[in-house]
Formats: sequence, C-alpha cells, structure tokens
Amino acid sequence: MYRYFIQPQLNTYNNGLIGYELLLKQYNGEFWRVPASFNDLPASVIADTLVETAKKLSLKIGSVSVNVNREQILDAKLMASLIIAQGILRPVRLVVELIEEPVDKPVSMAQLVEVATQLTDLGIEFSLDDVGTGENTWPNIEPLIPFASELKYALQNRHEHLTSESAEEHVKFWQDIAAKHSQRFILEGVEDDDDDFWANQMKIDLRQGYYYGKPHLLKLHDDDPD
Repeated sequence: MYRYFIQPQLNTYNNGLIGYELLLKQYNGEFWRVPASFNDLPASVIADTLVETAKKLSLKIGSVSVNVNREQILDAKLMASLIIAQGILRPVRLVVELIEEPVDKPVSMAQLVEVATQLTDLGIEFSLDDVGTGENTWPNIEPLIPFASELKYALQNRHEHLTSESAEEHVKFWQDIAAKHSQRFILEGVEDDDDDFWANQMKIDLRQGYYYGKPHLLKLHDDDPD
C-alpha cells in the first residue's frame, strides 16, 4: 500500500501556509516507510496514488508539490497523470520537483529540457530540488534554470546547519541564483532554533522542515493504517 504524507511549506514572514510537499511512503504491514528506491516503483503506482490524493485534497493553499527523479519524469503514464491531477487540483498549483537520485538508465539533458517544456506549457510548475547535490549541481542543471519556478536547497542532504559558515555559503549561492532568475527559493531541512534564526538573518522567507511541521499521512480511505 502506498500513500502520500504531506509536509507544510511556510512563508515565515507572515506565518502563512503556501503549500504542501507530498512524500510517498509504503506500508509494510507494521509501519510506513520511505521506499528503498523510487526507481523500483512503477510509474503507474505513483500516478494512480497521486490522482487519488488530488481528489482528496480540497485545501485552500497555493500549491502541492510531488517528487520525481530523472527516470520517472520521462514516463508517459506519469506525465498523463500529472495533467489529470493538475485539472483536479486547480486552482491549486501542481509543482513537479525534480529530485536528485541515482537512476538506472542515463537521461540526457535534451530529454529533461523537452519534458520541462511540456510541463510548463501545460501550466504545471517545474522545481529543481536538492540543488547543490549529485546531478543537481551547477552547471549540470543550468540548462533547466529557465524552466524552473523554484529552487530548493535541503540542509539535510549534507547534514548541515546554518551555524556552519560553509552551509551559509552553499545556501547563499543558490539563493542568489533564484533571485537573479526571479524564482522562489525554499530552504528545506530547518530543524532547530538556530537554523530558524540564521534563516531570518539571511532573509529567507520560504522554508520547510521538522521545525515547522513533520510529514503526516493523508488518508485515502478511513481504514488506512495510522
């Protein structure tokens, strides 16, 4: 059984909820866990669960974000389901986050540009997640920047906290790129008072992390296990 857990994304300047990130988890009979590899999940599972989740969401928020890796984003069935989900969610925006995760098959930049173009032409927003990590480093993702509505930097990817000078430099690098291209910049992985304080000092308004709210199950059926 697969279900999405939702985690709030906040504008901390006005204490407003701007959206939810959908995090797919699997129930193994005892507890919910993150799949060992999203590459092992058929796109049909993600697609069908997403559409059912979209039907359940009647949230008066700005956006709902869903994670896909480089291989999944090329799947035609998943693309079709994203289009269906956007229609169900409207006027809530659907944001597709391209995460950094190793994939089994090579994916060319031309393929990614093509699908990013399709998404934006259909009114689905495209986000670059995990920037600064793995394949989502600069200049690897530079050709995708024109299609992205937002960049997301995850402190947890490097086990960082903003009290570290190197972490502050990493965040500032991507914060400046987002500002240059008039994109939203979301800081992920904020876990404590210090991270929150330094994010204030860096004038980062959009944030996500356990400090503001942990992911929680969005039930599709009343008998879904807690």
